[in-house]
Amino acid sequence: MARVCPLTGKKVQYGNRVSHANNKTRHRFMPNLQNVSLLSDSLGIKVKARLSTHAVRSVEKLGGIDNYLLSTCDCFLSSRFRKMKKLLESKQTA
Repeated sequence: MARVCPLTGKKVQYGNRVSHANNKTRHRFMPNLQNVSLLSDSLGIKVKARLSTHAVRSVEKLGGIDNYLLSTCDCFLSSRFRKMKKLLESKQTA
């Protein structure tokens, strides 16, 4: 399973740990991913995903997964959430 958040696109970053003696060792900085289940009010389904804590806070702030998807650019979303966004848009127009 890839360590990438499907909503925000956060992924593993690489860098150096630098000690007090200025020794540099390579290090991988992992995103803080959590298993979360979100309820879509419009579609009436429960969505399970592995999201970063930043994404969870953003979803909560915007009032749910539906509002988050409608206000977010497609370039950040994974294919699964892009399809869900299209379903929401089609349901809104109908």
